[in-house]
Amino acid sequence: MVTTARTQPRIDAGPAVAIRGVSKRFAAVVAVDDVSIEIGAGEFFSLLGPSGSGKTTMLRMIAGFELPTTGHIELDGSNVTNAAPFDRDVNTVFQDYALFPHMNVLRNVEYGLRVKGVAKAERRARAAAALHTVRLDEYGDRKPDQLSGGQRQRVALARALVNEPKVLLLDEPLGALDLKLREQMQVELARIQRDVGITFIFVTHDQGEALTLSTRVAVFNRGRIEQVGTPREIYEAPATAFVAGFVGTASVISGETARGLVGNDGAYSIRPERVRIVGDDAHTSDEVRASGTVTDVQYHGDGTRVRVDLALGSSVLVEVPNLGIDEATPTRGANVTVGFRRSDMLALHGAPSDSVDVPGEIP
Repeated sequence: MVTTARTQPRIDAGPAVAIRGVSKRFAAVVAVDDVSIEIGAGEFFSLLGPSGSGKTTMLRMIAGFELPTTGHIELDGSNVTNAAPFDRDVNTVFQDYALFPHMNVLRNVEYGLRVKGVAKAERRARAAAALHTVRLDEYGDRKPDQLSGGQRQRVALARALVNEPKVLLLDEPLGALDLKLREQMQVELARIQRDVGITFIFVTHDQGEALTLSTRVAVFNRGRIEQVGTPREIYEAPATAFVAGFVGTASVISGETARGLVGNDGAYSIRPERVRIVGDDAHTSDEVRASGTVTDVQYHGDGTRVRVDLALGSSVLVEVPNLGIDEATPTRGANVTVGFRRSDMLALHGAPSDSVDVPGEIP
């Protein structure tokens, strides 16, 4: 493992990264709009959002590849807003690993130390330690084209970690991997971050990655941050209609539908796993029930996602567990009654139109 004096989170220290009122404009386009965040030492912090939401531009400004139009950026308490990338104690791992094809793995990992003039014996030892951290001890003599995608990803991580940065920036590094390998690399990334103890700032549009890996998540939309919180807070208590729709899947109930169900025309979100199709069982005092028609059914393996258009207007998604092959599931056109607890309806800020459809889910 790469071992340095700063391999453990500094509990009583200030933020590792502080972003103060940062905006970035490209001509008439506002890519980042007055963003402020503090990221603690040792955090695994994710910037999550759809394409064009500003998350990658924010990462590039932390790295020094772009300069803010307004505001400033601090690393470990020092203002680095106008500092060149090589004058910042950060390293970046990109989706394109950019390994040198003519160099073996060990030489790829030690390359940054060689550029810095580190003596051969020391850089070889540090590169070997970095490869040990990513569990590639025996791959030092191989060329990049002799490695799998996941192994090349780990080489890129080792090359960044060998420089012992205070902050490691990761720009959608798992995007090129297939689903199974991506899930395996998520486990590896989390382990590596725990082992080295430095701050990771991770850009992704994949909500599952962000929820799985992160200490905290900042959800970006149209250049602004909609919400910052732990994965549980983001999922269980979305602050806006956009967060409810983008992180996981949620039904947004508002207007006349909300007024008919709860007597209030505000906007509320509810997760599919909190809604059930009810029979003749007792109606509890905290439960809201509504009749509707099944308009779509999707089989997901461990569950079936059912869309019900309510008679009051709007629609809700219901997650029906698949408990057995003989179990009956609703069919399109069936008239059903759905039920959910009032306490599971979360009040939202922002217009319901801010919500988004999640690719692959029922629209």
